Amino acid sequence: MKLKLTQLAIGLLAAGVCLSAAAQQGVTDTEIVIGDIVPLTGPPALLGVAHNLGVKVAVAEVNAVGGINGRKVRLISEDDGYVPSRTIQGVRKLINSDKVFALTSVSGTAQAKAAMPLIMQSGLPAMAPITTYEGLYKPAIKNVFAVGYDMADAVDELVAKMAGRYPGKKWALISQDDDYGENVRTGFERAAKAKKLQVVSTQIYKKGQTDFSSEILKVRQAGAEALLAGGVLGENVAMVKELERIGHKIPVGVTYVSRVPASAKLMGTAGENVYTVDYVYLESSPQAKGFMDKLTKFLSPEELARTNRYSFTGYAATRALFDAMGRCGKALTWDCTNAELTKVSNLETGSMTPISFSATNHLAAPKLFLLKADPAAATYKTVE
Repeated sequence: MKLKLTQLAIGLLAAGVCLSAAAQQGVTDTEIVIGDIVPLTGPPALLGVAHNLGVKVAVAEVNAVGGINGRKVRLISEDDGYVPSRTIQGVRKLINSDKVFALTSVSGTAQAKAAMPLIMQSGLPAMAPITTYEGLYKPAIKNVFAVGYDMADAVDELVAKMAGRYPGKKWALISQDDDYGENVRTGFERAAKAKKLQVVSTQIYKKGQTDFSSEILKVRQAGAEALLAGGVLGENVAMVKELERIGHKIPVGVTYVSRVPASAKLMGTAGENVYTVDYVYLESSPQAKGFMDKLTKFLSPEELARTNRYSFTGYAATRALFDAMGRCGKALTWDCTNAELTKVSNLETGSMTPISFSATNHLAAPKLFLLKADPAAATYKTVE
């Protein structure tokens, strides 16, 4: 009798394991459902739509070869308009109503911060290629993986590189009144201290501001000879154009968030001395040719026109996710995927420098390179 009970217990345990794997949210015998939460409307849609298109290319590519271990992938996208309260609503819908298996994005910094308690509690794998604020990976969160470079570290390196090109200049900083702006300020202050920069003006503007005439006038009055414009997209364009309007042409650093063709085009001649750092290959570079071919293959001409660096990072993050999911075999679970993501090492995606994670490091911090805006070509070019 004891032997029979033991055999029964083993049988029930095995059945329970199978049931758990089969019942994993977002997974059926034929399909895996994933989701993303991004701004698809409003000015930040320049980022969100591009990210979404990169994910669609990754999905189309894997489905074209039969899916992941025989399961086709389906994407459900939610628009948060870059508003934290809408991010929370969207994440809750994706997890609880749509029953997605994983997220390819957690939107921007403030948005991800607002939704993080929900994502952590759920345990589902979540990629973060749009924002890389410290709270995503310090300390490492079991189910969250950031694809990119720490924003404060990137600003630090940008300012240090610019200080090397323009030694002895007086500096100014204009940054946003939120978590993103705090990261910018942290990096700038670190670089200023290390390089012993003379900072003559520091200003914080309100998120959503469009007129920077007052701030730029103060920059000129303070005698600043270099500026770190710590906006997202439109804010940086407005600052640069205002500098040109008043005839105060000085080198300006912007974060990699702004490194999109539309930004370079909007800046026009005012962007002549605008610099940034990035880890994403330039669209015109030899390294990106394979990925550019994929964009052309899987997207319509209208969609192709809306791609930018966030298409590159969206694709890369999704490829890393798919790589981990694939190594889980048929018994696809959240725990297995999260564990396999920590084993991703030097993954080449063709869209950015290689991706790596570890059990203690959930930030893929690829190599940065310095770029300068090219107004004539409405893009950026490598300067080192």
